[in-house]
Amino acid sequence: MALSTSAGAEVQRPLATVVIGGLVTSTLLTLLVLPAMYGWIERG
Repeated sequence: MALSTSAGAEVQRPLATVVIGGLVTSTLLTLLVLPAMYGWIERG
């Protein structure tokens, strides 16, 4: 959807951008930030 150039792409592209951003952000939070915070809290 984010790379589409067909009819209606101007409506789908912003939504696809937000969805992709959310997936990337949630993946980084789950794999990097939460384990680091867990380790930091457990030490204290």
